Amino acid sequence: MKTKHFEKSLPEGYRQVFYLNAQSVKVGLIMNLIALVILALVMVVAFLPLILTGRFNGNTFIGDAQMITPMMIFCVAIFAYIVLHELVHGIAYKVLTGEKLTFGISWSCAFCGVPKIYVKRRISLIASAAPLVVFTVIFLALAVWFYFVDPWSYVLTAVLFGLHLGGCSGDIYIILLLLFKFRDPETLIRDTGPEQTFYIPQNGDQ
Repeated sequence: MKTKHFEKSLPEGYRQVFYLNAQSVKVGLIMNLIALVILALVMVVAFLPLILTGRFNGNTFIGDAQMITPMMIFCVAIFAYIVLHELVHGIAYKVLTGEKLTFGISWSCAFCGVPKIYVKRRISLIASAAPLVVFTVIFLALAVWFYFVDPWSYVLTAVLFGLHLGGCSGDIYIILLLLFKFRDPETLIRDTGPEQTFYIPQNGDQ
């Protein structure tokens, strides 16, 4: 058991310094709005090379019988991605802690957590960043491939990539907090899935 990566209970001398609940109406709406903005930006960037190279043609994307198969794969891929995203979180947590995981979905997000322990800052960073890194590499590689092979698949992959980045907005926020605000290596995080609570030693700096 890799207890060095987490604490079973909150040690004495720690104080709570941050709390985030993705199921709250305010946070949920903000995160989903950010996700939509990110999706829109990704689509603008994705269409630019098609437009600049003259490859964009409305007839290519409307009424094309060849779009049926990519659309079916796209619909399946959305649901598969949501599950796989949380599984990657879970794999990272399981490998690093060996503790019991919790999975779920709410109106604002899908989630994975380890609610019965307090993980070290480094572990939280790895688990939070894992899906962002893994699926960014996968979707970018697919987008580059499809750009030269099939415009429909390229656009649908770009949509998936945009949904992925937007869906990672909460993870990105946690990563930025850990990188730039809570840099004390002794920082502990209790991750229930939708809720993130940060603790630092009483004499620690925020």
